[in-house]
Amino acid sequence: MKITYYGHSSFGVEIGGKRIVFDPFISANPLAAAIKLDSIKADYLLLSHAHSDHIADVPFLAQHTGATVVCNYEVYEYFNKQGITAIRPVNPGGAFTTKSGITIKAVNAVHSSSFTDGSYGGVAMGFVVSSNEGSFYFAGDTALHYDMKLIGEIYKLNFAMLPIGDNFTMGADDAIRTCDFIKCDNIIGMHYDTFDIIKINKEEVKAKFEKAGKKLTLFNIGETKEI
Repeated sequence: MKITYYGHSSFGVEIGGKRIVFDPFISANPLAAAIKLDSIKADYLLLSHAHSDHIADVPFLAQHTGATVVCNYEVYEYFNKQGITAIRPVNPGGAFTTKSGITIKAVNAVHSSSFTDGSYGGVAMGFVVSSNEGSFYFAGDTALHYDMKLIGEIYKLNFAMLPIGDNFTMGADDAIRTCDFIKCDNIIGMHYDTFDIIKINKEEVKAKFEKAGKKLTLFNIGETKEI
């Protein structure tokens, strides 16, 4: 699988011959100023919840790429009213398999979810994505929670994308505990440094993971890696 980091919690993942983009917050993120939105290709846009730092670039990318938007029902209604018709609602516990053989499973996350006007944005969620190439977990914005153990019981994950910025989500210590819950020690960090309140000491966080026997990868914005 090939992974590109667009900043904050936004990644592009090539899996099963398709391109999935998660939580596109790029044009409004000063740290991602070098990323050109019109250069991004996507077959699916997966949205974890309604906060603007996870859905800001959905209208442009949906139109520009023709991607199918996958999100909870409330976010589905919100974008459907804006004229986005290539959209698939799914809620935690639900799953579906694409024609190309990629299975997308919505899983629980513990976090708030609302639109910029304060209206209810449905529940927050994460995703487990699987194909014949393997499986990975995109946690979205979440606290550590016990349901993560189910992921470890059901899936053999190649890697997991976990928030590590603390304050609004779990921080490094709980992310390390998550590794044991999901039975995956290959972690890609996200949701850190974008705002002052979630800035981290990268070397300190990496040292914590290393001491715990876990692997933490922190991408540079715009960087692509094969995993």
